[in-house]
Amino acid sequence: MDLVDYIREHSQPLQPTSTDLPAQLRAIPGIRAVVFDIYGTVMISAAGDISLAGGEMAPAEAMRTALDAANVGAAIDGAEAYARYRELVAAYQAQRSEQGIEYPEVEIREVWADLIDGYCGDSSQVEKACVVYECQSNPVWPMPGVNDCLRGIRSLGLPMGIVSNAQFYTPLLFPALAEGRLEDLGFDARLMVYSYQEREGKPSRGLYRQLAGQLAETHDISPEETLYIGNDRLKDIWPAQLEGYRTVLFAGDGRSLRWREDDDRLVGVEPDAVITHLDQIATLLGG
Repeated sequence: MDLVDYIREHSQPLQPTSTDLPAQLRAIPGIRAVVFDIYGTVMISAAGDISLAGGEMAPAEAMRTALDAANVGAAIDGAEAYARYRELVAAYQAQRSEQGIEYPEVEIREVWADLIDGYCGDSSQVEKACVVYECQSNPVWPMPGVNDCLRGIRSLGLPMGIVSNAQFYTPLLFPALAEGRLEDLGFDARLMVYSYQEREGKPSRGLYRQLAGQLAETHDISPEETLYIGNDRLKDIWPAQLEGYRTVLFAGDGRSLRWREDDDRLVGVEPDAVITHLDQIATLLGG
């Protein structure tokens, strides 16, 4: 099965919901690079985040469908399998915690391999099962204006990057649903930091620190010259600001906006700007 084709064929258009939060726009001078979060920022997510972090939709039904894709033929209750899945996720996260990682992340293919092996399924179908489950439990669709936004930044000659909680299937969303691979859209492959590869998730400062090193090495650009755009004040704005980035809160979809006003860690944490549509990034860049 071609995973890109599967995502394309099993995805339906989604529209953002209102947040009633006004945009706060002003030009931010000196920006030489633009970096994005993915889920809830450039991709609408029905769960508001990648399914591991967001509120999954009908997980038991999605689990049964995914197990069928992995040729697990036994009559296994989807809710039971989902509970086992969450246990495995927690076990892998605990391993990383024991290694001193504050915000542990999993490689979801390892979790699914263990799950399928436990049910005597076809372990060669791990990636298929992962994608089937994600399409079922967390439908996604490109945020309005994303392709035009990326073309505009590309026309300015600014390198683009990503820091996102993600899994192996996350980059596949772009050739499936947008105008091409991330590299085709103007993203620099050297400026992509994904949680599953680092086994560490946001709001870890380490992800942003790693990007800072790559920006300096490849483009001689500092965090102070980089605009980071995300939908979560805790996972995006807070750690990025601590590492020196200029920050923009994307408040264009009520599913994914995370203001987190009751979190004491965020006292005094304010983004440099708030946008409600991706086309407003041009204003921030002086266009």
